[in-house]
Amino acid sequence: MDIARRTFLGGGAAAAGMAAAFPALGQADPIVSVASNFGPGDGIAMLARNENPYGPAPSAVRAASEAATKGCYYADRGLRVLHEMIAERHSLSPSQVVIGAGSTEILSAIAIAWGRDGAILCPGLFWDTTVQYGEHQGARAIRVPLAGDMNVDVAAMGAAFDDSVSLVQVCNPNNPTGMLVEAGALRQLAARVTPAATLLVDEAYNELADDPAGNSVVDMVREGHDVIVCRTFSKIYGMAGMRVGYALTSEENAARIRSHMMSFGGNTCGLAAAIASYDDKGFLDASRAAILEGREMIVDAAMRSGLTVLPSQTNFVYIEVPDADAVASAMRSRGIIIRPAYGEWRQYSRVSTGRLEDVARYAAALPEVIDGLGPA
Repeated sequence: MDIARRTFLGGGAAAAGMAAAFPALGQADPIVSVASNFGPGDGIAMLARNENPYGPAPSAVRAASEAATKGCYYADRGLRVLHEMIAERHSLSPSQVVIGAGSTEILSAIAIAWGRDGAILCPGLFWDTTVQYGEHQGARAIRVPLAGDMNVDVAAMGAAFDDSVSLVQVCNPNNPTGMLVEAGALRQLAARVTPAATLLVDEAYNELADDPAGNSVVDMVREGHDVIVCRTFSKIYGMAGMRVGYALTSEENAARIRSHMMSFGGNTCGLAAAIASYDDKGFLDASRAAILEGREMIVDAAMRSGLTVLPSQTNFVYIEVPDADAVASAMRSRGIIIRPAYGEWRQYSRVSTGRLEDVARYAAALPEVIDGLGPA
């Protein structure tokens, strides 16, 4: 590398060109300078976006670094390998797997494709960004209010279903509530809707649930039901910024989704990281343990502050507070970033797990913040 570099810089014109392209060369570490553009700034406790700061796995980082040297080539082979790995784990054909730039791209494509044929039936509160994307493209959403306990009202969704609906969408566990819809209830919903429509279950947080396999409906895909399951490398794998997600469904549905996606070929570094860490049990176990420890710290702090906490099966907690926006503002003034209110749910504050030292800062600040707000 040194010889090649001296040869390349040997000519005066070349040296001048390099100096112009990299004016800070020799003044600062360019790697540190670039990295500072990503993630929270110094002194900031980022607990707002359901990110997992314990990833990517060391195996993923090594693979991404190595793959970056091949970044001049398209990623077709790596994309094929990841399709095969995911399919093998779930006893499906690779043609039943769709890989996208995070599950967001896939969910958005589904919203457009199915939204052209009918309405999207969904809960009144869930991560509906991709449904909103579909609405901007002309889709119609039917939102069913949550049950009294703040969980998805599966029975009410079944009752609201009619022949105008082409897609029924549920996030399980749900975001932002963190609550789990029991798999049996989802199977009943599937029996109600799939003869005429598709059931889409966003399982972004499945690996963090108490019983991931038992709470998944991937088996319904294997059995041939009209079901789509979406998963992501953004959460337990800690790869939110590397944008890799996937869907499991029938070959017909998979082809339909791909026809509405905006990108193809995949991201070399993201795919390499996904391939390397997909079966990295050591990292996954450690990642999950750290997330669950942080979640318990948040729950404990909320309860000690006299607050009601919804039962979470995710890497965030939904807490009943006097004013979610006021809590978020008070925390921000302390360098702690949490989610403000979701729409009309102004008395619920969503707090993500993060580095344990950052969660500890939140836990220490919460009693003072709540006391400062006074009675609800």
